[in-house]
Amino acid sequence: MSAAALTAIIAELESTYDPAWAEPWDAVGLVCGDPAQSVRRILFAVDPVATVADEALAWGADLIVTHHPLYLRGTTTVAATTAKGALVHRLIRNDVALFTAHTNADVADPGVSDALARAVGLTGDLRPLRPSPDDPARGLGRVGVLEEPMTLRDFAAQAARGLPRTAWGLRVAGDPSRPVRRVAVSGGAGDSLLGAAIDADVFLTADLRHHPASEFTEAGAFSGGGPALIDAAHWATEWPWLPQAAALLASGLAAQGISVETRVSETVTDAWTTTAQCEEK
Repeated sequence: MSAAALTAIIAELESTYDPAWAEPWDAVGLVCGDPAQSVRRILFAVDPVATVADEALAWGADLIVTHHPLYLRGTTTVAATTAKGALVHRLIRNDVALFTAHTNADVADPGVSDALARAVGLTGDLRPLRPSPDDPARGLGRVGVLEEPMTLRDFAAQAARGLPRTAWGLRVAGDPSRPVRRVAVSGGAGDSLLGAAIDADVFLTADLRHHPASEFTEAGAFSGGGPALIDAAHWATEWPWLPQAAALLASGLAAQGISVETRVSETVTDAWTTTAQCEEK
């Protein structure tokens, strides 16, 4: 294992996840860290939270690459009297840099939804649900076909096996016995892509709200078409990107003669930690 300047790591990351692809409201790139510092160990995680910092420090990481930004909506303070400020202070004190690839990783080719599609069993060609105007190979979401059709019940079980375990698992809307072949997916909150997924047999995403999901399924039932819906935990739909991103970075650096050690965090940082069923009355 050799060391590389953080600036070289950033250059490789940004060649894969161009900051120009990020949404205008997004906050991507280097959050803290000296571009000249040496990097030997890189931890990949979905969320920049305290438990991930614990893991990074215990392992001796020099850099944390996360999907979610620490300061998405900006801030006027990094004082250690706030949770996020304390995290920044802790990382800086221990010479750990933090870098974010968010919506620029969502639309990359391959990106977050490619990894999700593979995790739930899609093995063939994939195309974006909403292609980027400047490059149809990139864009939000992915759609593909299963090698063999299966029931919605069986596909949901297959998807659950392919995704990391969370407290709430998967929520399914649709006839469990309906056949599924064409599958659409979107990592993270995907209800903005419901219309784009209309020709799929099932759409798997996260953070589906009651009214959009209800109205969409009602419209599909009325017209005799439209996909079934599977709602997974936000964190779980984006976690499969981590091994993909780590492998792409390691490969790109190796081509430059740089060998770093990467690790994918398996710390569950989903916000929901348990469930409880209402008692029958």
